Amino acid sequence: MSRGPVGVGVIGAGVISDQYLSNLTTFPDVTVRFIADLDVPRAEAQAQKYGVPGSGSVEQLLADDSVEIVVNLTIPAAHADVAHRALDAGKHVWNEKPLTTDRASATELLEHAGRAGLRVACAPDTVLGAGIQTALRAVREGVIGAPLSATTMMLSPGPESWHPNPAFLFARGGGPLFDMGPYYLTTLVSAFGSIGSVAAAASMAFPTRTVGSGPLAGTDVPVEVPTHVGALLRFADGGASAQSTFSFQSALARQGFVEITGTDGVLVLPDPNRFEGDTVLWRRGSSEPETLTAVGATAGRGIGVLDLARAIRTGGSERASGALAAHVLDVMLSIADAADTDRFVEVASRAPQPEPLPADWDPAAASDLG
Repeated sequence: MSRGPVGVGVIGAGVISDQYLSNLTTFPDVTVRFIADLDVPRAEAQAQKYGVPGSGSVEQLLADDSVEIVVNLTIPAAHADVAHRALDAGKHVWNEKPLTTDRASATELLEHAGRAGLRVACAPDTVLGAGIQTALRAVREGVIGAPLSATTMMLSPGPESWHPNPAFLFARGGGPLFDMGPYYLTTLVSAFGSIGSVAAAASMAFPTRTVGSGPLAGTDVPVEVPTHVGALLRFADGGASAQSTFSFQSALARQGFVEITGTDGVLVLPDPNRFEGDTVLWRRGSSEPETLTAVGATAGRGIGVLDLARAIRTGGSERASGALAAHVLDVMLSIADAADTDRFVEVASRAPQPEPLPADWDPAAASDLG
């Protein structure tokens, strides 16, 4: 077994790579060794910006023996192919969300990892931040009694106003369900366990969207997926349920709305697309709310990669597992199927419910990795 900090390579030097690299290059338990991109000069620029020693093509990264985890920040349609190539090269994988774009490819990816004795983990790791983790610990501790139901809401006009190249967000594997759903659904599965069945309705406001900023401003992009989805979720165990709305067609933006109702109270969670934020507790019979101050890691994107790295070294279980991400993908695909067929759809997969992080889990602290 290897010892010491875990070597990381990043494939994809686009917009989100800054968020990962600004954190991963500061965690003592990992060391970023290489950045790759189809646009090699872009990879070189990011490597220079963050002091990463290597940069170049994907092939060069995969041939680098110092890289143990590949952080796959490609577009959703490329997630499976790049991850398989990383596994073939003997490397563990962290995929940006979603894990893949269909059930078969998700299953194949996890089976490939199993055969190779490697690990696949997946975003979002926002759920590992202090905000959501504090709320999840409260649920586990019985602060609101037995969890009964939840309501989540993500409403926005759409990403085309701010994203410089938003076409992939309106293509297969995108839309509000697949782009934003992982944050909310991962939070719900972490609180309640696996989802057993779903019903849904969906719509599309416009056949095209116009890019509002950057060099492509004024360009129309086709919309291939619903831009509003309303879902009813039934959890596999205990009879609990949830209602979730995901929309890119609301002039009134309402993001980060998550409420969990239990027998003894209600928790109002912080935005699951953020790493911080306090939780508000309403106890049954009380006229005043209480604030549960967030305790834990707020470092940002990359703490899931760190949790994976520590699990690799210690033999433990990563929390943002590929199995969890595959279940969330299955749920999202089932929601899309339910909207198409106007009926409840059974969700076949199940996922382990991750244990909350200890309140003192610290990305900035060096662990004993041998």
